[in-house]
Amino acid sequence: MQFDLTDLSLFRHVVEAGSITHGAERAHLALAAASTRIRNMEKSLGAALLLRTRAGVTPTPAGRTLLQHARTLLAQAERLREDLGSYTGGLTGQIRILSNTNALTEFLPEALGAFLAGHPQVSIDLEERLSDEIVGLIAEGVGDIGIVAGTVDTGQLETYPFRSDRFVLVVPENHPLASREGIPFAEVLEHDFVGLDRASALQRFLAAKASRTGKPIRLRVQLRSFDAVCRMVEAGVGLGIVPETTARRAARTMAIGAVDLEDPWAARDLTLCIRALKDLPASARQLVEHLRQGAT
Repeated sequence: MQFDLTDLSLFRHVVEAGSITHGAERAHLALAAASTRIRNMEKSLGAALLLRTRAGVTPTPAGRTLLQHARTLLAQAERLREDLGSYTGGLTGQIRILSNTNALTEFLPEALGAFLAGHPQVSIDLEERLSDEIVGLIAEGVGDIGIVAGTVDTGQLETYPFRSDRFVLVVPENHPLASREGIPFAEVLEHDFVGLDRASALQRFLAAKASRTGKPIRLRVQLRSFDAVCRMVEAGVGLGIVPETTARRAARTMAIGAVDLEDPWAARDLTLCIRALKDLPASARQLVEHLRQGAT
């Protein structure tokens, strides 16, 4: 049985993606090459590593054991690369970040841009997830750093403050709701909405909140960014829910207004979560410190 780091990395990507196709994309391999590698791994081991169904793939008991060791070995290989890289000057390595929608769109671009500009040999793998999912994935070792809503139970993970924000309802400036100071989420579900793509972490979160009221969100259009949502709101297509920082910025150039959502979950104290700071690679430790410096 001989598996190289490419095999282990591919297998990890496949399991985390739940699909050989998407795992191959993450590993930057052609689908045929990825499938061949997985089959050769199973042949070498003499046991199935994946359970294949129409819905995707899941690891078998042998696959779960391999995944655990693969994550450990890949982390050690990354740590070795960073330690040796210090002899050539500067930090090196790849940092895996899992973030909720709010942090990813409003705060991370500027923060990560400044960090990467100062560390040209460091790369970042950034993925959007729901806060609840992020906690579990960080605990499992899928990512190095997670950024979640402060209301989420982070268990035994180490946590640090990151930023504070809140979600608000954005409406056209001449809309009847524009004069309201606050409104509960359940009340606005009588209106049409514009929102992010249904697969986005925030849209899934809002859909879950709406389902608890028995009133699904009536999405007229799904967009790729909060700024685009605000522009559609200005055009009168529907209402939107965006971070307050976005709404304030957009209101400078768009004819929209912001109304506070009265629900407790609208307040978003964003939190960094990690397994243990001392166990992170040097580049990830330095990034954590960089992100903490801007905490508000």
